[in-house]
Amino acid sequence: MKSMTGYAYNEVATEEAFVSVEIKSYNSRFLDLTINYPPFLGRLEKQIREICSAEILRGKVDVNIRIRDLSPKMVVETDEKVAKVYIDAISKVAKKMGKNTEDIPISLITQQDGVLITQREYDMDWYWNIIKPVLDASMDQFVHDRIREGENMKSDLMAKLAILEECEKTFVEWMPKMESSFRDNLKQRFNDICGSEFDEQRILTETAAMLVKYTINEEVVRLQSHIEAMKEEFEKNDAPGRKIDFICQEMNREINTIGSKNQFVEVGKTVIIAKNALENIREQAKNVE
Repeated sequence: MKSMTGYAYNEVATEEAFVSVEIKSYNSRFLDLTINYPPFLGRLEKQIREICSAEILRGKVDVNIRIRDLSPKMVVETDEKVAKVYIDAISKVAKKMGKNTEDIPISLITQQDGVLITQREYDMDWYWNIIKPVLDASMDQFVHDRIREGENMKSDLMAKLAILEECEKTFVEWMPKMESSFRDNLKQRFNDICGSEFDEQRILTETAAMLVKYTINEEVVRLQSHIEAMKEEFEKNDAPGRKIDFICQEMNREINTIGSKNQFVEVGKTVIIAKNALENIREQAKNVE
């Protein structure tokens, strides 16, 4: 089990480049992956996204990649026609001011727009070879951080599920008493209306028909099934977050129905305990991948 929140940062400095990778994530219903990198690395986005998607299933994830090339590969060319235009123009200004053309510094010409044309060469294989190890190390750290927090969450979820199991056992214990109380109440009502002159078989028939509506047996059986299903999700599913939320909805329906059919204070208290534990599970599940 993994948490949806996590953080990792790694950096590497060599004689050729400085690279840093930061990964951080927050809760999200689906995978929302944002990758920030220098524009010239755009051709590497596919590889970066594949590495992230292979390890992350859910969460709003920000991946920030920074690189400073300490030995940039550059090609500088000159546009002689543009340079001559600037020389002619500056010479005219110099003559009008009584200056010699020979006094014009070459730096004044080269710093004009379009005289020097600079082109950088971007070797994507070279950049990928220095970025990937840092990205891999950050991803390993990020996944470990999510697993560590996820295990803590799992312990809390298992504790809350144990409370639900105890509540379910209480419901099973009180189920015969609830049915017996219902039979006695129904019999008493027949007696109050008909006196001693009533048909015992009719009471049994009416009781059986009413028990179908008011017994909690089906709700308890389904609740047991949901508890087992949730246990299985905790143990076998690496990303159970959305499934847990669905199971919680089903559990809540059964517990609410049990509460609506209840006639005993003890059962009512147990319903409250069960709903509180279930709500804690639902809130915690929002943090689970």
